[in-house]
Formats: sequence, C-alpha cells, structure tokens
Amino acid sequence: MKMLMFDFRESEAEYFTNNDLSDFEIEFIKEPLNELSVLNDMQLKETAIVSVFITSNVTENVIKKFKNLRIISTRSTGYNHIDIKYCSQNNIAVFNVEEYGNTSVAQFTFMLFLSLTRKLIPAYLDVQKGLIEHENYEGRSLANLSLGIIGCGSIGSSVAKIANFFGMKVYVCSYEKNAEISSFAEYLPMNSVLEKSDIITLHLPYTPEIYHLIGENELNRMKEGAYLINTARGELVDIIALYNNLISGHISGAALDVIECENFTVNEMPIDIDNSQSHCLNKAYATQKLLGMRNVIITPHIAYNTKESVETILSTTFNSLRDYFKGLHTNQLR
Repeated sequence: MKMLMFDFRESEAEYFTNNDLSDFEIEFIKEPLNELSVLNDMQLKETAIVSVFITSNVTENVIKKFKNLRIISTRSTGYNHIDIKYCSQNNIAVFNVEEYGNTSVAQFTFMLFLSLTRKLIPAYLDVQKGLIEHENYEGRSLANLSLGIIGCGSIGSSVAKIANFFGMKVYVCSYEKNAEISSFAEYLPMNSVLEKSDIITLHLPYTPEIYHLIGENELNRMKEGAYLINTARGELVDIIALYNNLISGHISGAALDVIECENFTVNEMPIDIDNSQSHCLNKAYATQKLLGMRNVIITPHIAYNTKESVETILSTTFNSLRDYFKGLHTNQLR
C-alpha cells in the first residue's frame, strides 16, 4: 500500500527503525503537503494513503491531484487543516490521533506556568548579559493563585490535577464534567472563569466557530495582572489583541506554544503575497513584537513533543490504518 508521509521529522525516525511496517510502502517527505507541493506523476497516481501533521494544508485542490487516494491520516488531534467535507463527498477516509500527549502537554503547560510566574526567562537572559537585578525577578507562589481551565478534556483534567497538587484554586469551563476533578474544581461559565482566574490556560480543540475565542472582550474580562497560556491551537487567541493588552499592562504575561499562522514569518515573506498570506501578515508582525517582550514566552509547538508521545502518535496511526483494512473504524473521523 503506497503511502506518502509528509512533515516527517528525525524524531520520528527511531520508530520506523524499531517497528516492522513492511505492509506499507512508505515514502518520507520532510516538507508539509500544501498547494505548492511538487509531486511526480507516480506519486500522484499510486498513493493510497497520505499522512500529515498540522503544518500541512490539505485543501480540495491538493486532494484532487491524487488519482487513487483512499485515506488521509493526520498525526494530530486537530484536523481543521484537512478539507473534511470534500473527503466525505469523495469517499476518502480521514483519521486523527486522540489523547496522545495528555501527560506531556500537561507537564509542559505547568512548566510555562512556573516560568512566567517566577520570571525565569528574564532572569536567565540577565545572567547571560551579566546585568542581574534581583528586584526584577520577584515572582508569585502558585499556591496563592487561581487557575482557569477552558476546555477540560483529558489534557485539561491532567493540568487540573497538577494544579490541585500545587494548592491552586481551579475553575473550569467545559461542556462535560469530569468526575476525577469534580471534588476540587469549580465549573463556571467562561466569563466567570476569565474574571476569577489569575492564570487562564486553553485546552480545547479548534473549530472555525470558536475562532479568536480569546479576543479583545475576553482579554478585558480577565483579572488585572492575569496570565494567559495557550498550548492548544493558535487560532483560539487574537494575538494582536493580546499584544495590546500586554502593552497596556492589563495582562502580566503570556506563554504561547501555538500561534496563528505559525508557519508564516515576516523574514520569509514573498514579494507577491496572496490573500491567505496577507491575512497572516499582521499576525506575523505582532508575533515579532511579542518575541521582544520579557514577559512573553513563545515556543515552536512542542508541548506534545516527547519520545513517549511521538511513539504513541505513530503506533496509533498505523494501528488505525490496519484496523481500517480489517473493516474497523478506529479513530476515523469520517
């Protein structure tokens, strides 16, 4: 079965060395799949399975180029980078991977909490420069802070449990209640969570209906001096509104593992930009400004990225594909 694996990274290579995948004919491609991808006639004709990460953009135009495509498998939980509607209309199965990084993302999120509230990054940068001023590094004890979790599935619940261990008051906005945290977490409407929490962290999947879930109005509702953490999806936060709130001092700090248009940089901007790129231009400029702020941490979408999570993603991906050919529908979106 011919398979093209896009967005392939060296961190994934060990899995393929240690596991027998001879039932798949896999071709590895480091670049993402999008409308600019150049593939030869053989690849377009013989490929039955395409595997991608969220850095790919699998539009209708991309899918139409493949002559015998049967499956698109994304090595992520989110799938808004794939035209699901077109796949459904053309009998192309789509798979994702659920709950692969619960522990990894929760641990990373708490690292961001501590780094922000204890002024870790400014202190480290000043040590490098030899310009140490201890009064600039006064932090906060997490036990005296409240945490607001928006979206409390498996990852959010893991974060809540760690927060409870640290003695934090936990507020949750979520469609469903989790019995494992109900003894210490208080479920509230989103506006109440924003207004009561010292730290807001996002742990929900992205859909177009909640684009810029955290925008100007929501940021204004947050407590004076609160922190914002986003390890979910960049599209959930209006990065320009966030920048303005950081400049004004209303928000004390932010840590973003994901940003909107994260693959677009001003330095690599083409001379002629199309409409999709122009949408990202202002976001990229805002990101550049955020990178220069001492109370902001931006990381390159790595919250999930541990050896354990990568192995889970790949094993789940191939198990789902094998199940499909047995007539099962494990992790199948459509």
